[in-house]
Amino acid sequence: MKVTVVGAGAVGASCAEYIAIKNFASEVVLLDIKEGFAEGKAMDLMQTASLNGFDTKITGITNDYTATANSDICVITSGIPRKPGMTREELIGINAGIVKAVSSSLVEHSPNTILIVVSNPMDTMTYLAAKATGLPKHRIIGMGGALDSARFKYRLAEALGAPISDVDGMVLGGHSDTGMIPLTRLATRNSVPVSDFLTKERLEQVKEDTKVGGATLTKLLGTSAWYAPGAAVSGLVQAIACDQKKLFPCSVFLEGEYGMNDICIGVPVILGRNGIEKIVDMNLTDAEKENMLNSAEAVRKTNGLLEL
Repeated sequence: MKVTVVGAGAVGASCAEYIAIKNFASEVVLLDIKEGFAEGKAMDLMQTASLNGFDTKITGITNDYTATANSDICVITSGIPRKPGMTREELIGINAGIVKAVSSSLVEHSPNTILIVVSNPMDTMTYLAAKATGLPKHRIIGMGGALDSARFKYRLAEALGAPISDVDGMVLGGHSDTGMIPLTRLATRNSVPVSDFLTKERLEQVKEDTKVGGATLTKLLGTSAWYAPGAAVSGLVQAIACDQKKLFPCSVFLEGEYGMNDICIGVPVILGRNGIEKIVDMNLTDAEKENMLNSAEAVRKTNGLLEL
């Protein structure tokens, strides 16, 4: 199993680290445009192998896509990260050109690969990768929902004063501060609805804290987060590589599902060896359906800024 990660910055390096530590891939290729940067990150990570007990080979390369040939899964993290006060949508001018070029180069050398898009604005970049490469929809996946759901569960556990292993919950919709839809109605603590433990007001606060999870970290760190995004990517990669049939919310290209067409947005999917094995049709309330349509409208507005 060969995995390529494009972009050796904080997010890309975290992706490579978590994938390697889980020890299911034979090789991880880390690629960057900055001379020697990916090579240095790869060497540093390989020097943890004996300490962390993994045998995955991590190779760093500067802008040579021939080294990525025959990758089973490719992860795109390249592009500029958010700074304090920036929205994900404000990154589109620079990141669109990068993602279009990167996705095309990856597919040229690995025509059977599965693409996972991390770059922001993530739903729009996933849509762009789908259009630029022409890959079938089951092989184009946007990471956002997996990360947003992890942040939702963190906030739920915090509010409940519970171990996070007790908590389950999911976020649908666009990967943006206004587009996320944390499904508090369906969130549970060991199968018991969280509404049995938390007031409506506290649940509303959990929802709002989740939606601004990325912005909160950007304000604290001065740049985008990297540990949780890297972990989210590794979870998706492992589910595909190990054919786990796990359910994650991911940004995927819709063709009639949820009443939407020609858009990538976060919905629950089953991930396995073929990428997206199934898009799960959830029974949403009228209010949740309206929220999904509003989220989709915002994503389409951002998509309209693309030059396809």
